[in-house]
Amino acid sequence: MSKILIIEDEKNLARFVELELQHEKYDTTVESNGRKGLDLALRDNYDAILLDLMLPDLNGLEIARRVRQEKTTPIIMMTARDSVIDRVSGLDHGADDYIVKPFAIEELLARLRAVLRRVQIEKRASGEAAGVQRVIRFNDLTIETANRIVHRGDKTVDLTKREYNLLMTLIEHKNNVVTREQLLKKIWGSDSKIETNVVEVYVRYLRNKIDVPGRSSYIKTVRGTGYMVRTDELDEFDTSL
Repeated sequence: MSKILIIEDEKNLARFVELELQHEKYDTTVESNGRKGLDLALRDNYDAILLDLMLPDLNGLEIARRVRQEKTTPIIMMTARDSVIDRVSGLDHGADDYIVKPFAIEELLARLRAVLRRVQIEKRASGEAAGVQRVIRFNDLTIETANRIVHRGDKTVDLTKREYNLLMTLIEHKNNVVTREQLLKKIWGSDSKIETNVVEVYVRYLRNKIDVPGRSSYIKTVRGTGYMVRTDELDEFDTSL
């Protein structure tokens, strides 16, 4: 039975979500205070966290940031703020998905199933790759896939999980255009309702971290379609360490 932590200060909404999750056989814990919710998230092991943005004592962005420093527990933000900046901010602070109030409970359940499914897929993939280090070189980038570390020259590039997955997806599809819709499905999941302009924001973040000032970007934009990297800029090889 999956354990779900609900951090939400709207009592009626929290109770409604709790009852619906219990009906679906989830084990639920509810907390209305942000600081206490953070303590629960860090102290106990949950399979997912449903997190409100506006909370007493500590807001949802700060909770997500602190949880992500220590754990990989999936986080779904629940908030009435639906601008692109708000969604990107939530994702940047560590949320895995974002749902805008008011929402249909069926959509929340679908998003919850999606993040739990992605965790299982990632666990299986990590288990299959255990002990094998795959190294990819791309211009002056060196990517160590087993520990998900990226170097540019002799410096380590600090990428978020989504930035890393974005880079790897483009490299895996070298010489082919990857559409914004394909990137959304691959990185955010098939059930995600996030708009494609969020992809553009993350491409910009990634370029700012990996590109060399004064040189053309490693990631090429195909106007109106998506993005790609080219084989004449890519030298890939595998090695076991």
